[in-house]
Amino acid sequence: MADTPQVLLPLHRLADGALAEASAEIDGMHESLVVHRRGDAVRAWLNVCPHAGRRLEWAPGQFLVSKEGLLVCAAHGAAFELDAGLCVGGPCRGQLLAAVAVEVVGDAIVLR
Repeated sequence: MADTPQVLLPLHRLADGALAEASAEIDGMHESLVVHRRGDAVRAWLNVCPHAGRRLEWAPGQFLVSKEGLLVCAAHGAAFELDAGLCVGGPCRGQLLAAVAVEVVGDAIVLR
């Protein structure tokens, strides 16, 4: 019997360029994820800043995006580009957000 894919959220609920928070069970642990959509491409990372281990959002499910299109950690201002999750400014410059493999299956964003 094949495992049922873990659905994070419907693709149609994530607008092009938007960020959303999703929950997933990864290696037996409940994790908060940041999910980003750019066209047909979807990326996800653990919702944890590598600088101090705090969540990235300023309020539950609400993320700060700079005018340059960078994800900004609400706690200490680290700025991450949204292709690979690389910190390009702030206290953890050069570090990466922890990527989580996802894919689109039909209209669902699922863990890979």
